[in-house]
Amino acid sequence: MNRAPSRQNPPRAQLVADRAFAALSRFLHIEAVSGVVLLLAAAVALIWANSPASASYHAIWHAPLTIGIGPYVSEQSLHFWINDALMAVFFLVVGMEIRREIHEGALASFQLAALPLAAALGGVLVPALIYTALNTDPTTLRGWAVPTATDIAFAVGVLALLGRSIPGNVRVLLLALAIIDDIVAVLIIAFFYSGGLDFSGLLVAGLGVAMVLGLQQIGIGSAWAYVLPGAVLWLGLLQTGAHPTLAGVVLGLMTPVLPVRMRGQAPVLRVQMALHPWVAYGVMPLFALANAGVTLDGVDLASGNAQAVTLGVVLALVLGKPLGVLGASWLAVRLGLCRLPSGVTWSGVGLVGLLAGIGFTMSIFIATLAFDDPQLLGAAKLGVLLASLVAAVLGLSWGFLQAWRGRRIAPLA
Repeated sequence: MNRAPSRQNPPRAQLVADRAFAALSRFLHIEAVSGVVLLLAAAVALIWANSPASASYHAIWHAPLTIGIGPYVSEQSLHFWINDALMAVFFLVVGMEIRREIHEGALASFQLAALPLAAALGGVLVPALIYTALNTDPTTLRGWAVPTATDIAFAVGVLALLGRSIPGNVRVLLLALAIIDDIVAVLIIAFFYSGGLDFSGLLVAGLGVAMVLGLQQIGIGSAWAYVLPGAVLWLGLLQTGAHPTLAGVVLGLMTPVLPVRMRGQAPVLRVQMALHPWVAYGVMPLFALANAGVTLDGVDLASGNAQAVTLGVVLALVLGKPLGVLGASWLAVRLGLCRLPSGVTWSGVGLVGLLAGIGFTMSIFIATLAFDDPQLLGAAKLGVLLASLVAAVLGLSWGFLQAWRGRRIAPLA
């Protein structure tokens, strides 16, 4: 008598792979939808800042807000709490994304990371060179890093509009490139846009790190338990003169990648997935609302410096990003450092390069650090908005053209 084959539990590797792909699918879905929300927030900010109620737009973000407990209070503008405190949560998610990708994702080995690493570095260096070539004045040169960043939410959101005609590995390449881009942006902020360091703050920051390590050592898995150490770390970095949002990156990189118990998700995945919707639909749109409102009448493009900043940002993102991504990728393949993944052609790499020109969130964030002059800051923001719009349109056009043609460009020999 034939027996029905026994149903065996799937191997552990398959379970891990299934969870990883499910997490990636959810991540991409959140990014795609949040890109639309981010766009709407930016549109509202622009309309509000250029409407008869424009004075109220600027007044609300500069309104003082006091936060604290008992004698420990701090009064800062609402804009400060959004850009310097709330954005730390955004950087926390970024740090956890980096940590997870290094552990088991697209950055887990040199073979996997070589192509997106080369593409990302090319996409940072070429835009920076284009911007600096057009902005030799020291007052505008500080914005050299503005066009080096890629906005994950917008880029993935635009890619999602192209549907299933785009191979899955193209999406993975874009995601990996954007994550490496974030790593570079974090390093740039840390080394180039932090003030003179007050080393006494390092003791406070070190205390925060020690508190995190202590909680991890005794097996505390609740995310709420790490709020106080995170606040101590944030205060320490603020005291040192480094940008306090870097506290989020530090905490993200310290988040364990292995589950505390045999069953259940790893903290880095569990916390990231819990925070990601709040960041995607709350923190980032609020940041866009507070920072994308460029009053066009207030930006005098007739001024040489302002014009150079806007032109430098636009050309660097729209031309520099695709040239850098495509050129560095081609060079890495020709040198034998890597090869194109299955399903990815040079037209696909070109699409990734075009979409990488969507700078938005991180680019505007760096602009707020680079420029104190409202005129230059407005010019930089205007350049980021224009470049991101043009890059999105070019990326969509290129993607739809490739889908319509029904064929892919063969890899170069």
